[in-house]
Amino acid sequence: MTDSTAPSRGTDAIQAVKLKHPIRTTFAVLIVLVVALFVWDAATRDAYQWDVVAKYLFDRRISQAALITLALTVCSMVLAIVMGLVLAVMRLSDNPVLKSVSWVYLWLFRGTPVYVQLVFWGLLGTIYKTVTIGLPGTPFTFGEISPFAGLDLFWLAVLGLAFNEAAYMAEIVRSGILSVDRGQDEAARALGMGWRQTMLRIVVPQSMRVIIPPTGNEVISMLKTTSLVTALGFSLELYARTRAISSQIYAVVPLLIVASIWYLAVTSVLMVGQYYLERYYARGVAAQRPDLGDEGPMPATGTIGTLPSEEATVSGVAGDDAGTVPSGAPPGARTATLTKSDGAAASDPSVDDADANDGDDPADTSGEGGRA
Repeated sequence: MTDSTAPSRGTDAIQAVKLKHPIRTTFAVLIVLVVALFVWDAATRDAYQWDVVAKYLFDRRISQAALITLALTVCSMVLAIVMGLVLAVMRLSDNPVLKSVSWVYLWLFRGTPVYVQLVFWGLLGTIYKTVTIGLPGTPFTFGEISPFAGLDLFWLAVLGLAFNEAAYMAEIVRSGILSVDRGQDEAARALGMGWRQTMLRIVVPQSMRVIIPPTGNEVISMLKTTSLVTALGFSLELYARTRAISSQIYAVVPLLIVASIWYLAVTSVLMVGQYYLERYYARGVAAQRPDLGDEGPMPATGTIGTLPSEEATVSGVAGDDAGTVPSGAPPGARTATLTKSDGAAASDPSVDDADANDGDDPADTSGEGGRA
């Protein structure tokens, strides 16, 4: 049997020469030199006070603030994702009331700065000290409540961040749902699935490939947005805590470095989680899989390669069956011949189609088309 890895008869082996990039290499060297100079300067500059950085990097107050910041991020994003999913479904609904409510919500929370919203959340306890439930314009009342009296500032901050983020998550989820081919929904309904089954088992899992990357970006953005919760009076998160310590010891720069290191560390962990989450939902779609890049797996059609020229010898075909592809033969005939040599594509419908085409090929006198 002919070795399938041997060069084809009548063709010369291709000598690949690696392309050189002198400009790119020079630019990379310059960047490395600039970074090295900056690091050396920063390491020897007294203004950074690295001894203070080392002292407060693992300070108990700082580590607790980092955990509170992470908790704020996770709780806010979980609530925002749930709300965003509901708002996206409402926006895509045929019900004009639900669609209008969703649109107004997005317009309101995307149209005002998050800092202003957080200030309002902090004032809600003052604005709505008590809420009376009854019939408007009549003396009939059923009761009186204080909705924000017992609400902790941490949860008030979570609500403020989540309500703002939900408006952006709704658009991300909506774009993901719209990216799923319409035929998937029609096929699911043809199989007897209801709307809930279609969304949960067909549409939402497929849309996750589009939703995960921007959602990961929003999570990292939320981590830094938590520094704005001081607007409603919450001062236990990372940035507020480092700023309070720096004002006590009159050392602003080293505490800013401490906060930056913690933000970078948490961001790195979140990015690793995003990588594995993307890889999980990109199963079967090679182009979007981070571990496969642009290469991806071999196509499932069984095709093993393309011919270098019109008269090239078919490699990998045993014994006397090996031959040349007639000039002018349709591409399908050449593909069918290569697939047949693979042995696993004998039942491939594409081979049968190619054979049917070969029957019309005037160069095919065997009556069996391109089959070996």
